Amino acid sequence: MAASGFSDLREKLKSMTPHRDDYRNRVDQSKRNRKSVDGGSNNGRKRKHQELSEDEFEYCDPVECREQEARRVQSGIIQVEVFSQEECKVIEKKIDEVVSNAEEGLYREHTVDRAPLRNKYFFGEGYTYGAQLEKRGPGQERLYRKGEVDDIPGWVHDLVIKKLVASGVIPEGFVNSAVINDYQPGGCIVSHVDPLHIFARPIVSVSFFSDSALCFGCRFQFKPIRVSEPVLVLPVRRGSVTVLSGYAADDITHCIRPQDIKERRAVIILRKTRPDAPRVDQNPSRKTSPPGRHVPLKAKRSHRRADPDAAHRPRVLEMDKEENRRSTSSSRPHHRSNSSENYWRRSQDSEGSRKVKMRRH
Repeated sequence: MAASGFSDLREKLKSMTPHRDDYRNRVDQSKRNRKSVDGGSNNGRKRKHQELSEDEFEYCDPVECREQEARRVQSGIIQVEVFSQEECKVIEKKIDEVVSNAEEGLYREHTVDRAPLRNKYFFGEGYTYGAQLEKRGPGQERLYRKGEVDDIPGWVHDLVIKKLVASGVIPEGFVNSAVINDYQPGGCIVSHVDPLHIFARPIVSVSFFSDSALCFGCRFQFKPIRVSEPVLVLPVRRGSVTVLSGYAADDITHCIRPQDIKERRAVIILRKTRPDAPRVDQNPSRKTSPPGRHVPLKAKRSHRRADPDAAHRPRVLEMDKEENRRSTSSSRPHHRSNSSENYWRRSQDSEGSRKVKMRRH
């Protein structure tokens, strides 16, 4: 050790690694600097990390985000008053004639689609959706083959389409599909987006018989039926025209809630199908009547009529029952019974509130 000029092994090791002291000095100096900035606290590193996180991720208050989305929806909506009350009365009589013709079986099979408290009448073009699809899901909708639905009635062209063209709402020759939705009190249509691969934009609808509302961004649940809070509630008055495009038509669902149909209401939806829209596959083995022949229509369900109170009372009672079950289930033991009411309750408890996926429609 003396021959090498070091009296201690530690001194020799220190001379062999001089960079360690420099590194240690730099670390100590940086710690002292942080303490002077942070006031001696140990939260400097954590606060710096939080500041970086806030810069990287923009925070949005839920209420503010909802208001922003509502503004985006509103930007894709145009509403105009086109039809007078006298014109509405004339068109509503024509809609009644459509309903009567359907009841008498004067339309082709796929022209009429019946559902509880809501009937749909396709003209010009019809398409499969919902339970009609062999493979469900967005993008699976298909147009019927040419001639499987009736042509657009002349009165729709004369009383509705020509008026909208003259008012500058739609260009001439735009419409090749007209659908009439006839709602009874308490009727609804679940959240959906008009199929993007089927229909061009905009989507034009005209309301008749009564005032109602179109809701955006809702979620439906059934047993009992419930609808979540909408992002936007758009009032639609009798005789008003609603035009959807952009975000309102493509990026958020819209629906008709049961509570918004207090009286009978009908809407005429005018659209243009895309030239490349897919159609139902040709099936030679399927026996169909010639396009020009009217096939008597067998009613799938009765055309229900109800007053507003009668339409809503069953749903309110069902919701009350469920709330009562939840409040008493923890305090009162369940007793098995063969009665139909208890059986219904047990089946409801097992199913719970079944969430329904929003579908494109």
